[in-house]
Amino acid sequence: MPRPSEVFVTGGSGLVGGHLVGRLVASGWSVDVLVRSREAAEKVTALGAVAVDGDLFDSAGLATAMRGAATVFHVAGVNDTCPSDAGWMDRVNIEGTRTVVAAAGAAGVGRVVYTSSAAVIGEPAGVVGVEDTPHSGTFLSPYARSKFLAEAAAFDAADRHGVDLVAVNPSSVQGPGRATGSAEILIRILNAGRPILVDTRLSIVDIEDCTTGHIAAAASGEPGTRYLLSARAVTVGDAVSVASDMLGQVIRPRWAPAGIVRTVGVPLAWAAHKARPDAGFCPALVRTLLHGHRFDATRATSDLGVTFRPATETFARTVEWLRAEGYVSNT
Repeated sequence: MPRPSEVFVTGGSGLVGGHLVGRLVASGWSVDVLVRSREAAEKVTALGAVAVDGDLFDSAGLATAMRGAATVFHVAGVNDTCPSDAGWMDRVNIEGTRTVVAAAGAAGVGRVVYTSSAAVIGEPAGVVGVEDTPHSGTFLSPYARSKFLAEAAAFDAADRHGVDLVAVNPSSVQGPGRATGSAEILIRILNAGRPILVDTRLSIVDIEDCTTGHIAAAASGEPGTRYLLSARAVTVGDAVSVASDMLGQVIRPRWAPAGIVRTVGVPLAWAAHKARPDAGFCPALVRTLLHGHRFDATRATSDLGVTFRPATETFARTVEWLRAEGYVSNT
């Protein structure tokens, strides 16, 4: 029989999962983490968790590994606005999620907390998104579509297998430890002499607040409910001002009108993505930036007791960490 575990986590070697595992262990939880590589195993054991070899698509193996867990946090997924292999992203996000939830049902797990995304809200441009905002019917990126379908698969599998499932929907997760994904855009801006920017709105959530939201959802979330995790949106101009203060030098962007970016930037991004699919620049990224996002996380605050530090504070923490780690070269 497997060792009884209070918590089972997928994706525990990533940014969100790693912070979650660290917080749970520090709070006295017994934590098992699904891993697929030696590197991932080393990361989670260094946090004080137990590494469990396994695969997202092995339902029977997952059920065995989960047996004895009171809660499963399904954090694993592919987060890529410009994927070079959208099919693999869909398989991990959709099929992997369906398999994990089914396994939790077979193992008799009390609760599953699923890490969804604010991207699934699909609010029309200019609308402040909440959990129940009607979807616009279009997707800004393959990632938004993938997570939308994955969340639907999670709730459907929960209904089919009698699983108590709660979804948390973080906006862009930032903070110390984040140097990939959307943080790469910030790094490019910090290292550019005169970055070309569009003054859109950004919605982010601090990694610490995101972690708190996951744990609060496990403790008191309503089954079958989603909870947005997001600070109040800021403009790119606000973010640049914070970065300038942290670096001790003025960043002077060249502001590009949104109409020109939409007309010229999308075709350029398409050509760039075709030439270098792994470069992280594609039409979906341009569309997402032009759209901007604003979310209202009142439900998480009122129902779960989660508060969110200002986005400007998170930007400051992130810039300071990036500078200390050597990602910023012009200071």
